Amino acid sequence: MPIVFTHRNLKFFFYSNEGDPREPLHIHVRGGGAIAKVWLEPLIGIAESRGFNSKELSAILRLVIDNRQLIETRWHEYFGN
Repeated sequence: MPIVFTHRNLKFFFYSNEGDPREPLHIHVRGGGAIAKVWLEPLIGIAESRGFNSKELSAILRLVIDNRQLIETRWHEYFGN
C-alpha cells in the first residue's frame, strides 16, 4: 500500500493491486476510521466514501486538487504507465 502523502490524520494512498484492468487514476484516503476513494480522471470527484462528512470530503477534494501533480507522478512511477 504505497502512501503518497499524509495530511494531519489522513493518509492518501494506492492499493498495490488496483484491478485488472486497472481502474482510471484515483487515490484512496483513510483517517479516523473513515475511508474514501477519489477519482482524478476524467474529473476529480468522490467515487465512494464511508464515514467522512461533507465538510471533510470537501477538504479532501481540496487536498487532492492541490496535490494532483504529486499523485499523478507517484501513480505513474508505481504502476508504470
